[in-house]
Amino acid sequence: MDWIDALILGIIQGLSEYLPISSSGHLEIFKQILGVHLDPDASLEFSIMLHVATVLSTIVILWHEFYPLVVSFFTVKRDDRFYTVCKILLSCIPVGIVGAFFQKDVEEFFKGNLTVVGICLIVTAALLCFAYFTRTRAAIKNPGSPQGRDITWLDAFIIGCAQAIAVLPGLSRSGTTIATGIILGDNREKVAQFSFLMVIIPILGKGLLDLKDMIFPDAAASAAPSIGTLPLVVGFLASFIVGCIACKWMLDIIKKGKLVWFAVYCVIAGIVCLIW
Repeated sequence: MDWIDALILGIIQGLSEYLPISSSGHLEIFKQILGVHLDPDASLEFSIMLHVATVLSTIVILWHEFYPLVVSFFTVKRDDRFYTVCKILLSCIPVGIVGAFFQKDVEEFFKGNLTVVGICLIVTAALLCFAYFTRTRAAIKNPGSPQGRDITWLDAFIIGCAQAIAVLPGLSRSGTTIATGIILGDNREKVAQFSFLMVIIPILGKGLLDLKDMIFPDAAASAAPSIGTLPLVVGFLASFIVGCIACKWMLDIIKKGKLVWFAVYCVIAGIVCLIW
């Protein structure tokens, strides 16, 4: 992989991480288009680094929400922000279990199998449509009515299970978690912020482990092919900058209840993947 490929993939990641169209799925699609062929370990390593970049862009854009949450949690204020962090931690348990016990199985999906990507994109479209027609459309027609409840403990865990399932390439993490929250009856804006914040812990945790392996590789890891420092840096920066723009854009889209239009795109992209 050269730096131009990494730049393109970084831009794709920055856009698709926040838009409900699956970042991992689109990375696999564009790897096929660009002719980038990586072994599963290298492919997952590159994807994780790009995800770390978009997580940092989340912190930058949502800093006014993120910083008070951190302060409240570590000072144990036991206010709404403290319990919000506790709910975020609860939501991370399912994806943590998947990462701890099924990592090798997850890596198998990062082998450029566009059939899996196509099917998962269509599933994403179905979730977005279901959320719109069961909840969002009625809320838009009645702006004076309650726009959803606060996220409960059970909601947080269910949304966390949705995030764990969304490790499959093609199944949008943001689309799946936000749609799940909307279907449960949660407030659109609150569930969007919750969705963006809940990914910070697992992605940064995985990123730190990958960084440790890169700095202190064991014998098996040192024998594996490396992507290279320049492509990683270029991809990281592109993903971070574009991610900042896309995060703000996505929050505005959710306020207007326009997520359903991405279902059309996901269906088209999914069909193209299956035909390809």
